[in-house]
Amino acid sequence: MDFHVSLAGRGDLSARIYRELLDAIVDGRLRPGERLPPTRELAQRLDVSRTTVTDAYDRLTAEGFLVGKVGAGTFVSEQPVKRAERRAAHGVARPRPIWDTLPQPTPLPWLEFDFRLGTPDGQLFPLETWRRLVAREMRAKVVHNADYTDPSGHEGLRAAIARYVGVSRSVHAGADDVVVTQGAQQALDITARVLLEPGDCVATEEPGYVPARRLFSSHGARVVGVPVDDEGLDVSALPDDARLVYTTPSHQFPLGTPMSLARRTALLAWAEQHDAVVVEDDYDSEYRFSDRPLQPVQSIDRGGRVVYVGSFSKTLLPMLRIGFLVAPASLLPALRTAKQLTDWHGDVINQAALATFLDEGLLARHIRKATREYARRHELIVETLEKDFPWLDLVPSAAGLHLCVRSEADVEPVVAAARAKQVGVQALADFCAGPVQHGLVLGYGAISLDNIREGLRRVRTN
Repeated sequence: MDFHVSLAGRGDLSARIYRELLDAIVDGRLRPGERLPPTRELAQRLDVSRTTVTDAYDRLTAEGFLVGKVGAGTFVSEQPVKRAERRAAHGVARPRPIWDTLPQPTPLPWLEFDFRLGTPDGQLFPLETWRRLVAREMRAKVVHNADYTDPSGHEGLRAAIARYVGVSRSVHAGADDVVVTQGAQQALDITARVLLEPGDCVATEEPGYVPARRLFSSHGARVVGVPVDDEGLDVSALPDDARLVYTTPSHQFPLGTPMSLARRTALLAWAEQHDAVVVEDDYDSEYRFSDRPLQPVQSIDRGGRVVYVGSFSKTLLPMLRIGFLVAPASLLPALRTAKQLTDWHGDVINQAALATFLDEGLLARHIRKATREYARRHELIVETLEKDFPWLDLVPSAAGLHLCVRSEADVEPVVAAARAKQVGVQALADFCAGPVQHGLVLGYGAISLDNIREGLRRVRTN
């Protein structure tokens, strides 16, 4: 292994080499069983005598950190070594204050009955078809086209997305109007980079999508929550100085109610009057179980004020990290530049595979199949809630991967007791930045049909 050894610092050369190697072993950078360079080779690389290196190796061997094997070399001991705590990096560098207020990401624990939100069923993913498409792109492109590519995304995918959202959602777009992103979250990020100055006001739904709220705050925006009622975002409550309005009109997160056509029209009129931009996150709208979806706000926008954001995380898999935005021509040059400055471009192989997946109608077929399965789960949860949870008020919802129920009482004890019984549910209060609203939000993408009754039974018996 080409292991770097620094000779900076005090002490004789052998002691410095000893300390460097010891720190690497204790920190775990040199793992048990790993082979060290021969003493002669390391001595030549460091321009020291072989005896200097040998003395350091001998000392570590005597202390049990290294093991010499005749004819094979010197190795890190396989015996368990108590790892020292990684030394904290004490320094004067500090992040902006906002980063001290935002929670660090933590992996969600595995639970036997998991009603978590925003997670599709990986078992429904057409893995064999996807593997075939990716393999085809690997053979065709990796060797012959290894350069950096267009930050807007794979040209074929942008065209396929424009056709797909045009047919399925009546979005007005051509390939040049689309920017492919690493999920919807990056679409929001580059939009914020382009539009917001520190201190600008951003209006978000209340309750609403927490990652979006935190992202806008991280850009220095002043985020204001706007109430949501049975018709969606209350346009009359929007702050006059809002520069950007973030909304999920097709399937409001987390309540699940769609925004009425009257509210959509009013929102566009408000944006025109106040010179604001509407970011329309078409969250979770692909899976619909009954009513026809209303047209997106983007499709009735005549002033070029809507940035339409979508993602394939719910329809396929979150790990693919493919999303997109459709933006007015006036914003596209800046958005492309922001995308390039952020990560240049995404995974071209997966993007090309997705283009074929869309063009061959495979996504539409997958959504039809998945919708039938999710509809059964949705129906069973609704049936069970109405029968066994009379104290909860179901919020009507006919789409998506989750539903919401309201409660007059605090449900935090219910959530905690359910978690102790291996059931994961979330409180509606988790999505509130203003006055707390009580209730539960139940996802059904990560839980099988067979586990729903038992999971809800455990919630009821808390």
